[in-house]
Amino acid sequence: MPNRRKLIAYVAPMAIFVVLLSLTSALKKIDNSFWLNSCEYWMYPLQTIFCGGLLIWFRREYDFHRPARLIFSIAVGIAVFLLWISPQQFFHFAPRVLGFNPDVFANQSLPYWATVVFRFLRLVVVVPFVEEIFWRGFLLRFLINEDFERVPFGTFSLLSFFVVTAVFGFSHSTEDWIAAMITGAIYNGVAYRTRSLISCVITHAITNLLLGGWIMNTKEWGFW
Repeated sequence: MPNRRKLIAYVAPMAIFVVLLSLTSALKKIDNSFWLNSCEYWMYPLQTIFCGGLLIWFRREYDFHRPARLIFSIAVGIAVFLLWISPQQFFHFAPRVLGFNPDVFANQSLPYWATVVFRFLRLVVVVPFVEEIFWRGFLLRFLINEDFERVPFGTFSLLSFFVVTAVFGFSHSTEDWIAAMITGAIYNGVAYRTRSLISCVITHAITNLLLGGWIMNTKEWGFW
């Protein structure tokens, strides 16, 4: 069996992230007041703080190692970004304008910039660490051996590859399932190629940083 603290370190940030995301959906159903129906504007910052705090608390438990194949990792991050925006940008699918829109605070400078900063911290820092630690650092290895610490990072297994690809895809919104599954398969490939967890985080962060900039520029809030 894996070390209990190590297991908690790899699973807890993702578990808390999902619980808070589910709570966001539940609060929206209570009534139509702005702070409940649009609770993501305060729940996402809380999610960022709580999950970021857990990552810092457990930082010594993660086996990041040094970045490997950095140019490859960055290039893949760019390619995945292009994959996500291609339906709208290159094939003229309908714009996805409904979603987390910081412009609701456009006339209030402090709330607006606080919202944008926390949204980018979540998107570019917290999400890449939380998801890569769980999907590639934990589950990709756990499905090979429940004592996942004994499995070298980047070890290939057909079962773990397909399960992680599928579950990663289905964990996203329905309209994103295809892109998310392809992304999951590609990110698994980064793990196999680099054998470095931090390289996977870098790839994911590059994708999300570019996507965040594209969202702010095009106002296609549905991609948040």
